[in-house]
Amino acid sequence: MLLPMFPLPSVFFPGEMVALHVFEERYKQLIGEVKNVPINFGVPVYIEGEIAYGTEMQLKETIKTYDTGEMDIICVGLRSFKVNTFQQVMDGKLYPAGEVEFLPYFDDSVASLRSNVLSLIIELYALMDVSFIGITAGNFDIYQLIHKIGLSLAQEYKLLKMTYESERLLFLKAHLTNTIQVLKQVNQSKEMIGMNGHFKNFDPIDFKDFKL
Repeated sequence: MLLPMFPLPSVFFPGEMVALHVFEERYKQLIGEVKNVPINFGVPVYIEGEIAYGTEMQLKETIKTYDTGEMDIICVGLRSFKVNTFQQVMDGKLYPAGEVEFLPYFDDSVASLRSNVLSLIIELYALMDVSFIGITAGNFDIYQLIHKIGLSLAQEYKLLKMTYESERLLFLKAHLTNTIQVLKQVNQSKEMIGMNGHFKNFDPIDFKDFKL
């Protein structure tokens, strides 16, 4: 399938709501055409000088159009894809395009694993003293928090390419477990070196009666 392309150094996931500010002429043209014709566009991830995977996006709403033609828009991610071919300029257009192959999705996750990941996120937020409100096992969607659990761009990109939900959850479980362990060690170190402003006073040791 041929998709107009909007490459970005960011990872977006299926189901994720994304706010974008469009200011380049080529992408103003792209979004202007998407508004008038019911077509979707792709956001391939630009990472390490390459474009190989991305997410199909659907324009949901144009929040504001500026006098310059710039736009604030809201999109939603639909399907992840692999880029088979990429052309920097689509024929007769300013923007790029590419032939894509949509990745399959297999929801083979189990409730206990999802609950485990949610519990780890709650623990992580508690360690960071960040409030965690309104998300329960019943309405938990990892994509609501995917950008807020300390993942690097490379880690998010790796997740995007995974086709099994269980693989994603196991990856996140390992990441969260490691991050929590590091944070606990940091907190223990803060206490040990008195980073709260309190320093221990030690009396000089008198060695005059010391014998080996």
